[in-house]
Amino acid sequence: MKIYLLFLSLLFCSITFAQNTVTGSVTNSNNLPIPGANVQVVGDKAGTITDSDGRFTLNSSKALPFTIEVTSLGHEAKKVNITSNHQNVDVNLISEETKLSEVVVSASRTPERILESPVTIERMGIKEIKRTASPTFYDGLENLKEVQMNTSSLTFKSINTRGFATVSNTRFMQLVDGMDNSSPLLNFVLGNMIGVSDIDVQSVELLPGASSALYGANAFNGIMFMNSKSPFDFPGISAYLKYGATSQDAAGTNTFYDFGIRMAHKFNNYFAAKANFTYMDGTDWYATNYDDRNHQGQGRTRANNDYDGINIYGDEQKVYNLNDVGKQMVANGSWAANGLPAAWATALPKDYVTRTGYNEVDLTNNKASNTKIDFSLHLRPLGDERVEVIWQSKFGFGNAIYQGADRYNLNDFYMSQHKLEVKGKNFFVRGYVTSEDGGKSYDMNFTGTHINEMWKPDATWYGTYAANYAGAINNPASPLFGNVAGSNAFARSKADEGRLMPGTAGFQSAFNTVISDPSSLTGSKLVDNSKIYHSDINYNFKDLIKFGEIQVGGSYRDYQLDSHGRIYTDANSIIKYDEYGAYLQLQKKFMEDRFKFTGSIRYDKAKNFDGNYSPRLSLVYSGGERKQHNFRASYQTGFRNPTTQDQYIGFNVGYAALVGSAADNLTRFTETFPVATAAGQFFAGGANATLTGLNAYYNSYTRESVGALLATGNPALLKKTNVALVKPEEVQAFELGYRSQIREVNIDLNGYYNVYNDFIGNTTAIATYYGKAQDSPNPAAGPSDPGVQSLHALQNSNFRAYQLYTNTDLEIHSLGVGIGLSRKMFGNYDFGVNYNYAQFDFDQAKDPGFEAGFNTPKHRVKASVGNDKLIKNLGFNASVRWNSEYLWQSTMVDGMIESATVVDAQINYGLPKLKSVIKLGATNIGGKEYIQVLGAGAIGQQYFVSWTINP
Repeated sequence: MKIYLLFLSLLFCSITFAQNTVTGSVTNSNNLPIPGANVQVVGDKAGTITDSDGRFTLNSSKALPFTIEVTSLGHEAKKVNITSNHQNVDVNLISEETKLSEVVVSASRTPERILESPVTIERMGIKEIKRTASPTFYDGLENLKEVQMNTSSLTFKSINTRGFATVSNTRFMQLVDGMDNSSPLLNFVLGNMIGVSDIDVQSVELLPGASSALYGANAFNGIMFMNSKSPFDFPGISAYLKYGATSQDAAGTNTFYDFGIRMAHKFNNYFAAKANFTYMDGTDWYATNYDDRNHQGQGRTRANNDYDGINIYGDEQKVYNLNDVGKQMVANGSWAANGLPAAWATALPKDYVTRTGYNEVDLTNNKASNTKIDFSLHLRPLGDERVEVIWQSKFGFGNAIYQGADRYNLNDFYMSQHKLEVKGKNFFVRGYVTSEDGGKSYDMNFTGTHINEMWKPDATWYGTYAANYAGAINNPASPLFGNVAGSNAFARSKADEGRLMPGTAGFQSAFNTVISDPSSLTGSKLVDNSKIYHSDINYNFKDLIKFGEIQVGGSYRDYQLDSHGRIYTDANSIIKYDEYGAYLQLQKKFMEDRFKFTGSIRYDKAKNFDGNYSPRLSLVYSGGERKQHNFRASYQTGFRNPTTQDQYIGFNVGYAALVGSAADNLTRFTETFPVATAAGQFFAGGANATLTGLNAYYNSYTRESVGALLATGNPALLKKTNVALVKPEEVQAFELGYRSQIREVNIDLNGYYNVYNDFIGNTTAIATYYGKAQDSPNPAAGPSDPGVQSLHALQNSNFRAYQLYTNTDLEIHSLGVGIGLSRKMFGNYDFGVNYNYAQFDFDQAKDPGFEAGFNTPKHRVKASVGNDKLIKNLGFNASVRWNSEYLWQSTMVDGMIESATVVDAQINYGLPKLKSVIKLGATNIGGKEYIQVLGAGAIGQQYFVSWTINP
């Protein structure tokens, strides 16, 4: 009994001894209380959080003395020694921007603080997503330093960094949970149409500039990672409902709504699952740029008979010379039926005339919609993160306008991805398949063209035009005698009599027929059933090799292109194309971890090209007592393989045909044309001429020299095209950077200089139906000379324009500077500003037919201010961005894009009891409409209110 009492006494004493209580308060640098701060005993599970007044009480069984650590998001952690029971402590935390301490993975394929990243990196986390004043987090990415957004339509936006931006941005890679969500057929990302919803995204990491050393050929301009939330870490049901309106001068005010729900459940430590559904529906920005693409700034005018409106279709398919039309009519006897003198036909001017086209707004319902569905199953066979098996399926449907060589209505477009991944602490193995279906998508250029053709064939329309023009301008009794402009207007009105008009049953019937017909000769439907099979593997030896952190990995990709001959030369069989790569990386810290060296090298091989090595070397130095001054320098060689479009496309866009330069593609691509004039038919050996890709690349003239010939009549100006088949392009990228925090100001500076060789671009060539292309053909050589025959073809409109894919022999240089500053001030206000400068150097005079398409403003400024707790649960954020004007070059249209200033703002109110947030926001407040893609709709204003519920 005495022994029992002794043990009981000792136990009581020990319990009494262990119950140490610590009280205190936590304030910020402005002596304001910090609610929700974490107070933790170091080396023990005991902990608590501060109340709304910043006060806390902590009980611990740990023997004295011990240490507590106080942490709060946005502040530096602080440790305090506890030496007595009932000790009272007042802790003052210094504010700090957590951006520099956030952990990223993408820069080196291993976790590291942003501060220590060997290359420039931008990040958006859950906090920034909540703050954004944009309708979606994806729209909000535009406010990050380095990012340039190109908006083709409300639901189709492409992201780019460091220049050479297009809607079809094949130089920038976008990964969602490790999957490249580029279109298999087109090789570029379709915005966020099969991405992540606002309530499921955990973080976004963006690497500007060449990233080929770790991520392969497509990461040439940069790479973006969108990571979704794990159901193990974020269980529960979340939902959002967004309602608002878009406002644009052309489209008026139209409502839109966006809804999403996320359901995730952690069944136990071994199994979890989640599912997401989002649906957005609205009205797209109307595209109403009616400038002549060849004479911009004049608006909608027929001052030019060959008028080709940017957002008008059916006026670019065929351009006829009136003199040629008259001669042909005389030759086939149809001119005599008009009762006009034959001399009037042969006297018709050599003016090019285009048909009357249809506005884009009449060829699309301007619907913008997007549905995303995904689900995933997560298995942890060991009950923790050491090994996790993931099955994920993603589905995206929608309507959008995509702009490439033409404008395309992606109607009921569908894309899916299915992934199986096994990952652990130091490794991952994944494989996925991406497939797509074009649905009811169609080309608007061919839609307008073939509606015109269904109503009245070209030969009939141009014949009517020519006869009425001749009768009006040559007849002394005509009120239009000698009046060129009036005679042209009269001729067009007569040729257009009975034309199918939008809104009529006849027009709708023709429209429905054309968009459901996949033949480019009679219809405009786009067919696509292409697939990509991809696999990745990576292993980090850091637990096995202590010298440094060594990683190895690789990837394999197989393309299966299937457009049924509509876009690619795959009419007879699917085109198969594969590529693979492997990489090695060493990362080593030394000199008390102040220096960090990273060396990487990757080898990639694609089917039609020799292999390429991509090395990267970087060094980071952390200076200062707290290692807060981080200097970085890097050098890498990146490369980009020609895309499947560059190699295998065979696409008629009306005014030209796009021809890929793979050797086998040149013979598969063929076109047949009727030859005008008897002499032309004699030279061609028949009434029709057949051209192949070989003619386009090896028997053609430069577009510039043909234009000079037609303008001056001087054949000495003709130059034969000298175009090599496309090959990989390379870049040498040099970068310096500095990140630090000085007096609570976060500083991020970077500068880069890029040297490009064998840069891939486009050039336009003119192939004649007969003869042989020669420099400066001499007419004195006589009609038997092949060069003279080709000259005859050019003079009689017997030629075809081709857009070719090739490399320039000239070096291209670009350089840029980025500056980012941010600070928390006046309590809880977050201020940020960043600036980017971009310069592009290319001697256009030495390669006048080549278009590099830099498409980037020289100056961009972005700024933001926000407060998450303006008044208790009320917060706000506002951002402004400005860019200077810049030249836009694309296969559809070239021209200047004006400078723009855009202001976005939002206020939000938290409802803690309902676990929800109400947000009211607006974009482009009070600003004028602006464009980011020449040919796309002007961007107006968006207003929205949203309700988001999070567990």
